Amino acid sequence: MSTQATSALPNSMTASVLVRQGELRTEQRPVPTPGPGDVLVRITSVGVCGSDTHYFTEGRIGPYVVDAPLVLGHEPAGVIVALGDGVKDRTLGQRVSLEPGIPDPRSKQTLAGCYNLDPGVRFFATPPIDGVFSEYAVHPAAFCHPVPDSVSDDAAALLEPLSVALAARAAGKIQIGDAVLVAGAGPIGLLIANVAQLAGAIVTLTDVRAERLTVAQKYGAAHTFTAGEPPPVEPEFDVFIDASGSERAILGGLARLAPRGHCVLVGMGADTISLPVPLVQGRELVITGTFRYANTWPTAIALAASGQIDLDGLVTSTHGLDDVEAALKAGTNPGALKAVVRP
Repeated sequence: MSTQATSALPNSMTASVLVRQGELRTEQRPVPTPGPGDVLVRITSVGVCGSDTHYFTEGRIGPYVVDAPLVLGHEPAGVIVALGDGVKDRTLGQRVSLEPGIPDPRSKQTLAGCYNLDPGVRFFATPPIDGVFSEYAVHPAAFCHPVPDSVSDDAAALLEPLSVALAARAAGKIQIGDAVLVAGAGPIGLLIANVAQLAGAIVTLTDVRAERLTVAQKYGAAHTFTAGEPPPVEPEFDVFIDASGSERAILGGLARLAPRGHCVLVGMGADTISLPVPLVQGRELVITGTFRYANTWPTAIALAASGQIDLDGLVTSTHGLDDVEAALKAGTNPGALKAVVRP
């Protein structure tokens, strides 16, 4: 039962629902009630991720299949409008960024601090869990992170992709002076470049779309080149981070790694690749992946609040709940980086 609310709340809300592959509709649904430890959030901004687009166009991602109506969207920010029983550390009217995964607090991975790897995690917009292309959502208070007024609603939503970048930096063990190659100049790749540069690395960014590299310098890249073309110089990189999911990009990045270099696989798309085993063995390369993030929001908030990373600068289009299909297709538009839905 809800114990506190800002005022009388509506009984129903609008949500954008993926009815089946390629078909969306807006529906009226009941406004959920927060249970013990939960808060009700009025959603103000939701970033559109490539996974949302993939579910819309393909109806599945790997083993996750949309076989029932599903609300997409997993990069939300909003305002707390009701508190569930026992919530003492959040307040009505507080602006928050929602960390989208809810792990089992007793699982082995959660207890080890790697709650992103909990096999039972319930993650927004991952079938069968609804996402947040809706006016309201209930979420555990512990995963609703307060943001200062210096962080806009859109930036608060984009703390999620920034968290992906922070996890990639940690996996690559980036140090001051490292030469880092990032493949893929979409929002994730740009944020990885920015985070690596702030960690003291010298970053080279590459993409198949030359126009995406026009903002590379703003997001920390010292050098750029278009994928498929030889770079101006052929350095040996200490760290390679793939944010493209392209087999060609992954193999090209591995070939440019120095001995004992680190390869971090972030982008999704390449289900299997032909691994150059002699190269990996001969240079003692370290290859790892990242799956989402854990314990990243405090750092992400600090970076956004201080102005060290411009999350608002990634937003290239905004949409309402009746325009979600256009938001999901916006990534193919010239110059597009990040679409945002504002319920």
